Amino acid sequence: MAPAPRYLTKSRFVMALECPTKLFYTGKGEYADHKKDDPFLSALAEGGFQVGELAKLYFPGGHEIETLAHEEALRQTQELLQQESVILYEAAIRHRNLFLRADILIKDGGCFELIEVKSKSFDGISAEDMLKDNGTIPAKWQPYLYDVAFQKHVLSLAFPEMQIRSYLLLADKNARATVDGLNQRFLIYREKGRSRVRVREGTTPETLGRPILIRVPVDRVLQLIYAGRDGSNRDLPFGRWVEFLSEHYEQDRKIPSELGAKKCKGCEFRCTVEEERIGLKSGFKECWREQAGLEEPDFAEPLVIDLWKSNRRDSYLSQGVYFLRDIEPESLQPRSRGGAGRAEAKPGLSRSERRRLQVEKARSDDPSPYFDAEGLKAEMDRWVYPLHFIDFETTQVAIPFNRGMSPYEGIAFQFSHHKVDADGRITHAGQYLHGERGEFPSFAFLRALNRELEADQGTIFRYAAHENTYLNIIYNQLQEADAAEVPDRDELCRWITTVAQPTERNQGCWVPGRRNMVDQLELVQRHFYHPATGGSNSLKKVLPAVLGSSEYLQGKYDRPIYGRGQEIPSLNFEAWSWIRFDEAGMPIDPYRLLPPIFEGAEEDYLEEDDLEHLISDAHLADGAAAMIAYARMQFSEMGESERQAIQQALLKYCELDTLAMVMLWEYWSRELMAG
Repeated sequence: MAPAPRYLTKSRFVMALECPTKLFYTGKGEYADHKKDDPFLSALAEGGFQVGELAKLYFPGGHEIETLAHEEALRQTQELLQQESVILYEAAIRHRNLFLRADILIKDGGCFELIEVKSKSFDGISAEDMLKDNGTIPAKWQPYLYDVAFQKHVLSLAFPEMQIRSYLLLADKNARATVDGLNQRFLIYREKGRSRVRVREGTTPETLGRPILIRVPVDRVLQLIYAGRDGSNRDLPFGRWVEFLSEHYEQDRKIPSELGAKKCKGCEFRCTVEEERIGLKSGFKECWREQAGLEEPDFAEPLVIDLWKSNRRDSYLSQGVYFLRDIEPESLQPRSRGGAGRAEAKPGLSRSERRRLQVEKARSDDPSPYFDAEGLKAEMDRWVYPLHFIDFETTQVAIPFNRGMSPYEGIAFQFSHHKVDADGRITHAGQYLHGERGEFPSFAFLRALNRELEADQGTIFRYAAHENTYLNIIYNQLQEADAAEVPDRDELCRWITTVAQPTERNQGCWVPGRRNMVDQLELVQRHFYHPATGGSNSLKKVLPAVLGSSEYLQGKYDRPIYGRGQEIPSLNFEAWSWIRFDEAGMPIDPYRLLPPIFEGAEEDYLEEDDLEHLISDAHLADGAAAMIAYARMQFSEMGESERQAIQQALLKYCELDTLAMVMLWEYWSRELMAG
């Protein structure tokens, strides 16, 4: 049996833009590949599927090449292209071992229109709006424009006699949906392991309202790419570069490339300990062995790519400095407070001082946390009890749920609220989840949040800018709303100004009030550092690090004191222990203890396999999964038991987010008492 051809496809070509070495690892089952299971990418993909179906309705009357078999797809495409005029969806085009599936290909006599559909938003009119002032292509647009450049290149090789006009079809940020329920016309379902979209019966171009996708001609920008004037540093002309990549991929030969902080830090071929234990290979480690000479024990050391928010990491790598311990602290001298900008002028660690601390901890092999007791005490002395810890779940979808909304306009659908009284009593005080299908949730969400927090003047906490950003988004949505339809509009806007600070768009609209939310992330960055976080300040990294070093928290939460009617009341858990230990005696990440989403569902109706398609993981372990869960409640066909199971999973996930913030407060308070 002849081996399957190794085609360089447009997705593999775009992958090689970031790192050509990845072509060797992709598609091989022996290598870990985290992009296959990334819930955020899954959410983007599902939005892309919906946009793709919407695009077909904007170009009706076409023929879809549905088969996945390359040769059959090519045969069907060639047969249909015999017509003088035809529209094809997913047309298969091949030249030697270059292969593509064109989203929309329109043939009209001797001309092709090549239309690449992307769910990315665009706030402009022409392709020139995608370019930098110097005429080069910024990083955020490179994957999309190079994707089309590859397709046009292959199409021109396969059909040299044809004229080709190329377009990107994008979500238009300046458009607004003119009909309700547009998103819900495109239903996600699974068939033979593939995510697919079913267009609701009765959907026609006339029922879609005003278009929310914009067709952008890109041929002039593609000429910059073909001429090498796009700002890239390629040594080869475009055509020769494609040939170079295709030859190496066809022959399964690895292309060595320089190590880079961004591409290596986010490498999808990097193994977890568990993946290595079951025998998966790490493409990341292979590269670092080959390029930097690292051996297995070296990977336990903090690497230069982990240096927090540093633009010097690539410079260190080019000098052969691969470990944090090998960075000279003098190269990280703190900048002068006077000229360092607003972020550097705040009390506590500046960014440069924090980086230096990270390096010094690595150089001295010191695993102990840094705790700025004086700085944190000064902050905590200003807090007013009861303390309120809040977390939002939000989403932005390409195709709006409601009339009047723009593509990717933010909506808030859920919050959790923990309260801490002056005597230290902790309560899961409230929550909200708007699960009704087809309803705009943000204003009802805000009213519920207001009711939760209006009873006192206690300090409110968020983690990072997310909650503040979304309160600003809702403020702007209220400002644009009809006062007759939202009679409490002005009251809600006034309340937002008491707890949030204005973002750039709203600068000058109000002065933050004395109840302006306190950002725990800022406190972590300026007053606390734990080497076990690997340089990350994400709460998902800070919480396990804190639990691992706090005997107090371990002793408190290894008992089932959390739940309904327990010492710490909960709205969603029953007698729950948050501390459990792994084989090495370390606390297991609480997010990995979240119950599976199918727990508590009707056993005779809802099985684990039935829910496999609803959430990428059996556990809701990050905000992207929550975004997927909410979106699927809006546009997937499901029974009531399925809906309730997802809602319960969302409630538990969000509750842990605010409990994690409380645990961090407990840790700090205990450290101050001990000091």
